[in-house]
Amino acid sequence: LVEAAAREGIAVTVVPGPSAVTTALAVSGLSVDRFCFEGFLPRRGGERSTRLAELAIERRTLVFFEAPHRTAVTLAAMADAFGSGRLAAVCRELTKTHEEVVRGPLSELVAWAEAGVRGEVTLVVAGAAPSTESVGSAELAARVEAVIAAGIDRKDAIAEVAKASGLAKRQVFDAVVAAKARKGPP
Repeated sequence: LVEAAAREGIAVTVVPGPSAVTTALAVSGLSVDRFCFEGFLPRRGGERSTRLAELAIERRTLVFFEAPHRTAVTLAAMADAFGSGRLAAVCRELTKTHEEVVRGPLSELVAWAEAGVRGEVTLVVAGAAPSTESVGSAELAARVEAVIAAGIDRKDAIAEVAKASGLAKRQVFDAVVAAKARKGPP
């Protein structure tokens, strides 16, 4: 219902609950059947990237708290780990006068957040699509090899396959590494 209202540009307000987590979930327009609350991500880039890579295939809706000054960087890291097309909502100042909910693909939310974010921030990110697991690592590696054979370098080939598959670049890279390990030395 919230998703349909959001598509039509109808404002949705939630009666305050005991936690920003449940309020953000309710107003996000994303699936609320199953969710996982992750709290604050690590501040250090490497640790944050590792944690996000672990969450990339999580099928439940993900909820995070984030500091306003780190929101753009965190959304960019999420776009890299989860894929730029993954849907999300930035919920700001929930139940307060300046409440704001911005919904869209991570790539659009990064651009929005780069202008500066203020206030308490709760991020809600859609879980990985079931189809994410249906493409095996061998198939992904074969797709990357086909793009490389067409004259594209490996990094760009991985990015292209990731975009076409709706996967994070890291997932495709890991599939290529796994396929190479299965083949063994030349």
